[in-house]
Amino acid sequence: MNHHLTGVAALAIIAGPALAADRGAVLDTYADLAEAGYTDAAETAQALRKAVDALVTNPSEETLMAARTAWLASRAPYQQTEAFRFGNPIVDDWEGKVNAWPLDEGLIDYVDAAYGGPSDENEFAALNVVATPNFTLSGEDVDATEITPELISDVLHEADGIEANVASGYHAIEFLLWGQDLNGHAFGAGDRAWTDYAQGDDCTNGNCDRRADYLVSATDLLVSDLEWMAAQWGEDGAAREALTADETAGIVAILTGMGSLSYGEQAGERMRLGLMLNDPEEEHDCFSDNTHNSHYYDGMGIRNVYLGRYERVDGSVVKGPSVSDLVAEADVELDAELRGKLDTTMEKLGEIKAAAEGGFSYDMMLERGNAEGEALVMGGVNALIDQTRSIERAVALLGLDGVEIEGSDSLDAPGAVFQ
Repeated sequence: MNHHLTGVAALAIIAGPALAADRGAVLDTYADLAEAGYTDAAETAQALRKAVDALVTNPSEETLMAARTAWLASRAPYQQTEAFRFGNPIVDDWEGKVNAWPLDEGLIDYVDAAYGGPSDENEFAALNVVATPNFTLSGEDVDATEITPELISDVLHEADGIEANVASGYHAIEFLLWGQDLNGHAFGAGDRAWTDYAQGDDCTNGNCDRRADYLVSATDLLVSDLEWMAAQWGEDGAAREALTADETAGIVAILTGMGSLSYGEQAGERMRLGLMLNDPEEEHDCFSDNTHNSHYYDGMGIRNVYLGRYERVDGSVVKGPSVSDLVAEADVELDAELRGKLDTTMEKLGEIKAAAEGGFSYDMMLERGNAEGEALVMGGVNALIDQTRSIERAVALLGLDGVEIEGSDSLDAPGAVFQ
C-alpha cells in the first residue's frame, strides 16, 4: 500500500513501539464495551424472564404480547455484542448456547404437518420434547418428565451431536413465543396463540404446562449464560485477562472480530446466502420477523468497536481510546475512509430496517424476482464487503499478523452453494 504520510503520522509509523501504550488503552476500552454490552443483554433478558413469568402465570393475549415485546427489546443489545465473536475464543466457545440458528424447531414443540418428520440427517428433527416425556437419545433412555435448564443445556442442545438441534438461547425462546412463520414470502410472522399457555380445558395443542416449563427453563438458561459472559469481561474476568495479556494479539482479536462479522458472517451467511437461496428460513430471526433489526444492530456493533463507543440501554455512554485512534495516528485518511464506510453500512442497513418497519418485511425481500428486495439486501451486503476491504487495509497499516477474516461460500465460491 502506498500512503502519503507527512509529519506526525509518518513519525508514528517509523516509531512503531511508541503506539504500544495506546494499544493497552484501546484494549481496556474494548473490554469495557464488552462488559457493558453483555450486562445490558443480561439485564434485558432478566426483563424478558419477568414477562415470561407473567405469561405462564396469567396467560392472555396481553401477557403474550408483552413477552414478545421484551424478547425484541433484548435482541438489540445482544446483537451489538456479536462483534466480540471470532477473535475471542471464550466467546466463540459459548456463543452457540445463546444465538445458534437456524434450529429444527420440531425438536422442541409441535410443528405444521408440512415440516415433515425425522430425516437421515436428524432423527430428532420432530421429536417434540414438549409432548414427549420419555425418549431414547444416542442409545440412552432420557427421562424428560421434568423440563429443566439442565435438561435443555446438557441433554437436548445439539442432541446426538447435531448442530441443528438447537434447544436453548434466543431462537428457542423466539419459537416458543411466536411459533412457526407459515407465511412463506408473504407478510406476517409466527402467530402462536396465547392459549398454547392456557390452563385446563382452554389449553390448545396440548401440554401447555410442559410448554410453559420449557419456556421458563430456556429463559432462565439465557439469563444465566449472559450473566456469566458479562462477568468474564469484568475487572478480573477471564476474557479481559486473555485479551490484555498480549497487546498485539489483543488488537488482532479486535480486528478479526470486526472483519469476520462484517464479511463472512453478516454479508455472507446471514444476508447473501438467504438471497441466493430465496429462502425465508434463512432469516436470522425467522419466527418473529425481526431480522432487519438483527442485521442493523450487528452492523452497529462493528462500528461501536472501531470507534470505541457504546450507548447503553439506559442512554449512558461507554467510550475510550479506540482502534480508530490507532489508525488515525498512522494514516488519518484511512481512518476517515473506514469511518465513512461504517456510516454507509449503517445507512444501507437502516434502509432495510425502515422498509421492514414500513411493511416490506425481510422475508418478502428474499423472494425470487423481487428486484426492490434484492436491491435493499445487496445494498447492505456490498457496503459490508466494502468496509471489510478498509478493515483489511487497517490491519496492514498497523503491521498485524494473524488476522484471519472468515469467508463464506456465498461470497467466495457462489457455485458451491448449490452443489
